[in-house]
Amino acid sequence: MKRILITGALGQIGSELTLKLREIYGRDNVIATDIRQEEETEGPFEILDVSDQFRMYEIAKKFRVDTIIHLAALLSATAETKPIFAWNLNMGGLVNALETARELNCQFFTPSSIGAFGPTTPKDHTPQVTIQRPTTMYGVNKVAGELLCDYYFHKFSVDTRSLRFPGLISYVTPPGGGTTDYAVEIYYEALRKQQYTSYIAKDTYMDMMYMPDALNAIIQLMEADPAQLKHRNAFNVTAMSFDPEEIANEIRNHIPNFELNYQVDPVRQQIAESWPNSIDATAAKEEWGFKATYDLKQMTIDMLEQLRSRL
Repeated sequence: MKRILITGALGQIGSELTLKLREIYGRDNVIATDIRQEEETEGPFEILDVSDQFRMYEIAKKFRVDTIIHLAALLSATAETKPIFAWNLNMGGLVNALETARELNCQFFTPSSIGAFGPTTPKDHTPQVTIQRPTTMYGVNKVAGELLCDYYFHKFSVDTRSLRFPGLISYVTPPGGGTTDYAVEIYYEALRKQQYTSYIAKDTYMDMMYMPDALNAIIQLMEADPAQLKHRNAFNVTAMSFDPEEIANEIRNHIPNFELNYQVDPVRQQIAESWPNSIDATAAKEEWGFKATYDLKQMTIDMLEQLRSRL
């Protein structure tokens, strides 16, 4: 990676990844794009609707990029309320990004998700290669995306790479329509109100990862020797698995009076129950050396410390 185009650069991953990539590769070598522009932006920024393939190609060619990181997408819970819009945005945007990568011979990354799994997938230590029959539009998009990226690699030799992310937890960007967002909201509310009402039920385990580990995983995968990659699209990665009670107990080590209540959202609960409890990241570890740094304890310490200075 030398000159990088990022779509969805103002989203949960993009807002932090843009800054990190600019630190490594230089501010002017990372071109951020999104459908809107914030008032203060440092470094190149272009307005881009990912449904406009000509505009995407135009920007990529203008800045002579060699890498496209395609993050623009509708997330799981929001996609379930607008399924047709989600299909058109998520799949149309992906095809446009892949076509741009093919035409300009760019390396390509887009995230997949544990949402690519479904109720018939093995729940514990979910293998790298296993049955994928998701029951959500978001999940269908992710499976189709994995297959499409494989197709572009085999058919057109596009250097496509991807990660199946678990729920991502960040203190920088507020939650934005994902099923695992409770694990971000709970820290905000612990500091603001010393209580949180979870829309996910007790004993519902999901894989999670702290954003610094997710950013490092993207960069490490993109810099990896392509000859070592057998499962390009997409690698299982994870750092921890917990339910709402476990994260609440960890918070109580720092905020003893913290209270956790429940008001389960049937839509998001159903999505959560269709996903694995824990996944096996052996392939990522063996093929490109993936290793997460943060566990639940370390993440909680850092989340609370960082949010205290922001709230």
